[in-house]
Amino acid sequence: MNGSAWDEVLPAVQAAPYPVELVAPDPDRAEGCLTALGITRRSWLGAVVAHTGGICVDHGWLRVLGSGGSGLPDIAAQADPASRWLVVGHDVLGGQFAWVPAEPGVPPTVHYFGPDDLGWLDLEQGYADWLYAVLAGSLTQFYDTLRWPGWETEVASLGLDEGIHTWPPPSTVEGKDLFKASRKAVPMAELVSFHHEMARQLG
Repeated sequence: MNGSAWDEVLPAVQAAPYPVELVAPDPDRAEGCLTALGITRRSWLGAVVAHTGGICVDHGWLRVLGSGGSGLPDIAAQADPASRWLVVGHDVLGGQFAWVPAEPGVPPTVHYFGPDDLGWLDLEQGYADWLYAVLAGSLTQFYDTLRWPGWETEVASLGLDEGIHTWPPPSTVEGKDLFKASRKAVPMAELVSFHHEMARQLG
């Protein structure tokens, strides 16, 4: 589509070294999201919102948010007007990726909240650089310590509104080995809330 960054995003999707699934968008909802966020299709973020309900990467381990559908929330609903943080994706363990504004004149970068350390880490990448790296294969190394034998089948069987709750949690010494931990499917919103509540309790 003329004037859209989708011409750059789609080839990256097609070249990914692991399975990537595009959730079909609802055109009206996509337009509403673009308007709410004040972005255009010329950016990678705008192109993802306009052309997908979301992107499921690596057997569904990472769900990149778009305009919503099939159990995924629309990205505009994840915006925090007060802080101007925008959650742009979450992983199956309840980790979150957020696009965070920097100081005036400095472009926003993507930050990651991990269920293993319960803190936000600045990945020092803009949205396009982050998503390009994800589609180029960065998840394999990024999640190296948080995966277990057979995770692909387990993750692929989940609904897109579900994640995997592990006990003991991965933020504890006892819960570091997810193969030995108890694992069950729970609603994603519940899982994200659980990890953030643990972070609050630990200060």
